[in-house]
Amino acid sequence: MQPIERKTSGAAGELKDAGIAAETAIPRNGKNMRDFKDPLLVHFSLLLGTPVVDAAGRTLGRLREIAITPGAVAPVVSEIVWGSKKNLQAISPTGLAHMPNGELRLRENAEPRPFSMAESVLLLDRDLMDQQIIDVHGRKVVRVNDVSLLWFSHDAGAELRMLEVEVGTRGAMRRLLKGLAPKSVIERMVSRIPSKVIPWDFVDLIEIDPARRVRLKISHERLAQLHPSDIADILEELAPAQREAIFNLLDEEVAAEALEEVEPKLQKLLVESLNYERAADIVEEMDPSAAADLLGELNKDRSEAILEEMEPEERQEVKELLEFSERSAAGRMTTNYIAVPLDATVAQAIDALRNFDDDPENVTEIYLVDGEGILHGVVPLARLLMALPDTKLSTLSEAGFVSCPEDMHDKQVAELFDRYNLYALPVVDERKKLVGVINADHVIAFMRQQA
Repeated sequence: MQPIERKTSGAAGELKDAGIAAETAIPRNGKNMRDFKDPLLVHFSLLLGTPVVDAAGRTLGRLREIAITPGAVAPVVSEIVWGSKKNLQAISPTGLAHMPNGELRLRENAEPRPFSMAESVLLLDRDLMDQQIIDVHGRKVVRVNDVSLLWFSHDAGAELRMLEVEVGTRGAMRRLLKGLAPKSVIERMVSRIPSKVIPWDFVDLIEIDPARRVRLKISHERLAQLHPSDIADILEELAPAQREAIFNLLDEEVAAEALEEVEPKLQKLLVESLNYERAADIVEEMDPSAAADLLGELNKDRSEAILEEMEPEERQEVKELLEFSERSAAGRMTTNYIAVPLDATVAQAIDALRNFDDDPENVTEIYLVDGEGILHGVVPLARLLMALPDTKLSTLSEAGFVSCPEDMHDKQVAELFDRYNLYALPVVDERKKLVGVINADHVIAFMRQQA
């Protein structure tokens, strides 16, 4: 999904397009929503430099920053900052009034406080303008050109809330024209340009300093809900430091799924940026075949160190796959599949599927093996849906199933998938014992590498 485009002219039109009304205000300090006047749409680029005056109209300085706490949903601005570098002052918007002439006037008895740029807040000019962010709705990395806010006025105070970020030409032009014409004229001029915006709810911030991420409570929960391939695309768009910062905050399962989707060179870079314990936790969550391919690309010392940190069962699976050539059937197969005895019933197969500890979406077939693991039958998963629970799986098996030896070359494997329109291909050793399964996505990945 692309950023929202708006073509309505003027601030009132933008509010209408955004569906913004006074009722969107979150009651604060015990005030009811109806106590707030209609909100005023303001843009940060044009607020910068706005005079801040005291209750008597004396100039105190010009607006220098706006501070917010990013952990909140639709966060309310915490403070307005003005003054010189050596004498910064700050006050909550509740202590200000937005005057018709554009000035920000302190209310009677409002008391500013000294402000330090080192405080644990997000500053719009320093931390957001011209910075890259993740648009979790559009599933892409974008650069911020401006920020839109809503000013809610009340007789006894005010509230300033983040609305959206501008990533299109309109925000850039607003900044370019600033100082060349009055603000109202600038707004009319840029209103002819379609506005590409991202609602604040869909903004994921990028912060490479781990300590600051913790202080600002920046997480990537919304990013983690995207499809792994979308996360992979986003990682590939970022610079190395930003990429590593994002990847390090994903939980092991999400990181593993995304890692399987990125290009091999980037896989290697990401894993090399991790300590051995974290790398092992992620590799354990990967498909064994993909994990073996990845470790095979690392230098021997790093690969062995990661294996040493893995749980014994997962380590053994990956070690066995590492012994095979990457360009062979065994090098492409996964050892995560469902095999049941020859006399198993549909009910038993469904139980096995329920207890499968890998992603069940990857399962398209159930395999029938004897006591020695010799492959005797293949049952497509779809056939289970039409059969009674006590039906023997052997009666549902494919009449002439296709398998391949461990040492079959990649190209021959791809030819089998194409010729027989396969979703999965069982791999057997010289005794016809089932040793693994090649899924269609592994073949597709190979074909993409050859293209």
